[in-house]
Amino acid sequence: MEKGYVQVYTGDGKGKTTAALGLALRAAGHGMRTYIGQFLKGQPYGELEALRGHPLITIEQYGDPNCWVRRDQVPPEQVARARRGLERAREAMLSGRYDIVVLDEVNVAIWFGLLTVEEVLAFLDQRPDGVEVVLTGRRAPQELIDRADLVTEMREVKHYYQAGVPARAGIEQ
Repeated sequence: MEKGYVQVYTGDGKGKTTAALGLALRAAGHGMRTYIGQFLKGQPYGELEALRGHPLITIEQYGDPNCWVRRDQVPPEQVARARRGLERAREAMLSGRYDIVVLDEVNVAIWFGLLTVEEVLAFLDQRPDGVEVVLTGRRAPQELIDRADLVTEMREVKHYYQAGVPARAGIEQ
């Protein structure tokens, strides 16, 4: 790509990660390479298995597979994981190997205090012109919305989770 842009997928509705994965698949159909770094995710998700070994899409998880992060109890090792993940994504972005870099759930990582807005803005400052960057997750900080070229907000209208339906394999996981 001659010119890449910064996209933000945010909001309380379902579909932010799914939109980023759809973009990666569309890009792969045009021979483009995508790197996806997943913050806060360490558990097995369907996209990991589906894309394992895909020649044009790389997914790495930076979350702890054994625990969930709580905003009021952020262990230092989770902060270290997120910072190592951001550094890994920076290496991928600067490597020249990828056309698209997705920071999945980075907005939530900021909200939890694992990363700062300044760290993510510094990441964006280093973005080469030909690399598209996608930032996903609820609660996108205004500073990232202001920096982005495209912002999509997923709005929840109705969700079966409120009726007691847990996350389902292949649909939410």
